[in-house]
Amino acid sequence: MIAEVIGWVSSGILLLTLARQVVTQWHSEATAGVSRWLFVGQVAASIGFALYSWLLSNWVFLITNVALLLTALAGEAIYLRNRRRRR
Repeated sequence: MIAEVIGWVSSGILLLTLARQVVTQWHSEATAGVSRWLFVGQVAASIGFALYSWLLSNWVFLITNVALLLTALAGEAIYLRNRRRRR
């Protein structure tokens, strides 16, 4: 039981941190210092980890990695929007 709580709390902290970064990127409309490969790597890793978590029936990591995948996709969309606006 305690391991599940630690997993869910840690997942929440990570997702809140990344969500805050995505919101900051949205508002600042900045692209400098943001690597597109970060998002590509995050998408690939999140898909792999989500599949791995599903195969192990680990719900904490499955939900976390699906949420991380969605965060990466949102980050990529914002990056592309910001880049278009800078042109």
